[in-house]
This record gives sequence, C-alpha cells and structure tokens, in this order.
Amino acid sequence: MNVEDIRLINFRNYKNIGIKLNKNLNIFIGNNAQGKTNLIEAIFICATGKSFRSNKDKEIISFNKEEGYVGTSINLENYSKFIEVKLHKDKPKRIRINKQELDSYKDLNSGLNVVVFTPEDLKIVKGGPSERRKFLDGGISPIKPVYNYNISKYKKVLFQRNNILRSSKFKKDRKDLKELLDVFDNQIVKIGTDIILNRCEYVKRLNCISENIHKDITNGKEVLNLKYNSNVPIGKSRQGMEDMYLNLLRKNMKRDIEFNTTEIGPHRDDITMCLDGKDARIYGSQGQQRTVILSIILSQVELLKEEKGSYPVLLLDDVFSELDESRRVFLIEFFKDIQTFITTTEESDLDSMEDINKTIFLIEDGHIK
Repeated sequence: MNVEDIRLINFRNYKNIGIKLNKNLNIFIGNNAQGKTNLIEAIFICATGKSFRSNKDKEIISFNKEEGYVGTSINLENYSKFIEVKLHKDKPKRIRINKQELDSYKDLNSGLNVVVFTPEDLKIVKGGPSERRKFLDGGISPIKPVYNYNISKYKKVLFQRNNILRSSKFKKDRKDLKELLDVFDNQIVKIGTDIILNRCEYVKRLNCISENIHKDITNGKEVLNLKYNSNVPIGKSRQGMEDMYLNLLRKNMKRDIEFNTTEIGPHRDDITMCLDGKDARIYGSQGQQRTVILSIILSQVELLKEEKGSYPVLLLDDVFSELDESRRVFLIEFFKDIQTFITTTEESDLDSMEDINKTIFLIEDGHIK
C-alpha cells in the first residue's frame, strides 16, 4: 500500500501543486509555517474524508478562495484508486473515487489506512478523558467499520435522554419520566455495551504491542501499561453485563434527574497510561509522555498490519523533536519498510536516514522543490 502522488489546488497555502511521491520515505523540510503539515493533512483527508486539524472545510481552503481540491492516486497491491476531494466554503465537501461521486464523506472506503503522529497528540496523555476517547474511536473505526455507526447512534440516543432529563414537562410527572427513560435506557444499554466491549478489546491488544515497543524504545528502562476504565463493569457474559448496565442506570436515575445529565456509560470512560505503575499523565515528564504517545502510535501501526495484512501509511509531523539519538534510531528502523511521510525543520535530522530510499522536498511558503 502506498500513495503515488498528490495534487493540491487552493488547499491551505498551496495554490496549485502536484508532486510524485516516494514509495518508501518522503521528507518535507522547511522552516515553520511554510506548509509542511498541510501536505500530510491532505493525504489524511484523502484516506478518511476529514482533517485531523480542523472540523471546518472553510479553514482548509486558501484565503479568499471559494473552493479547494485535493487528489491522490493510491496503489493497493492488486489495484489502484484515484481519490478526489473537492472542498466548498458554503456547502459539504464532495468526494469521488475513480470518478464516481459518493453521497457523503461517511461513505468513503478509500482502502488507504493511515496512522498520524503530531505534537498535538500529547493531549492524549496530558488532556482530559475526552481526548483519550477520541483517540480510541479513531483507532477502532478502521478495524471495525460498524463501530462508527454505533458511536453515532449512541450519541443521538444519549442526546435525547439528556434532553428528557432537562425537560421541565417530564419532571412534573416522575412516573411518566421513568417510563420514558426506560425506553431509552434499553437502547443505550445495547449500543453502549458494544462500544465498551470494542474499546476494552482494542486497549488490551494495544497494550500487548505497546508494552514491547516501549521497552525497546527505552532500552528496557520503562514499562508501559494501558488500562481501559469503564464505569460499567466488564461482565463475563454479555447478557450479565447488559443487566448490570441497566441496573446502574436505574440506580443513578435520581442523580441523573438532579444534574440533568447521564452519568453512566462509555461517554464517561477513560484510559490509564502508566509508566512503572505510575500514571504518566501526573508523574511523567514531557519527554516520557512524548515517548508514551510514540509507542502507542507505533502500536496502532502494528495492529493495523495484523488486521489488514499490510502496513498503513505513516504520517509523522515534527516527530524528531525532543527525541534522543537512541529513540531516533529505533524509530527509523521501525519505519524503514513502511511508506512514511516526515516533516522537519532541521537538516541534521536527515543525517541518520542516509541509507534509506527517500525523496526530500524543500518547502518554502507553499512552493515545493
């Protein structure tokens, strides 16, 4: 699997460019704010239909332009795909695969699996639980396509339940309120249990891989452990777990009514990331937290390889910052057989990659050499 080329028109600070890409290593080098990250963002959009930097298409389109475009050809072993994304300031994006337009970006099945690392990923360790849930959802979706549907449906039912809890109309009649909540609770339990079990399984698999990767990165000096924390206990049987989940919702109903929100369910779950038994969020240094994220990102690469049979494309934005020499060596050895895109500001970063087949692109204010 590899990306063969990329074409951008009115995309961020690129007016109109097209480049052929190396099937091994592609390095985008230049000063800050020149457009390096924009290139890996474009590849990510072609793979997933959305950006990892913005939820608003109008922010991706060049200033004073109404439309933007990104297109790429990808090689998927036995066949190729041509993916085009047309962005509009005042209407939804349009996506075509081999000239056939999709009804929605949610219908995109590009076949291109990508894993991205950015400095912002430190929020996965340092930020709140919502950052870690977002990370889980993004990791599970390529493996289990139905997972995205479950998340979307769960959010809708949860929104409706919370609206009922806030409604003064239903609060006047507790009997009617409880009967109505029962209807929603039965739906929430079915979908929520699916989500929790998927997340739990994913974290267990990720933990097994990341533990070994982290030991290698740190030369055996640190042990990384990931644990999924749910306020719904994981039962031995699915039915037993659903029964427990429903009982928890009913027991907490009075509190939910008081605070106008649902407190039980996967929307409140979290991951604990421990180094040598201590929470990395609280006790880890900046360098340790960065290495934790790197270990987990690389674990996602290996997990996708297990599931899909081939490596995903690896997008690394400013990854060498704050990494010591031994960790750089490990990372380079890791991605030498994977199509990888790297952004950097330092020419010295290139020295340790002399023996790898690569193409180096110099980026200057939206121009590429």
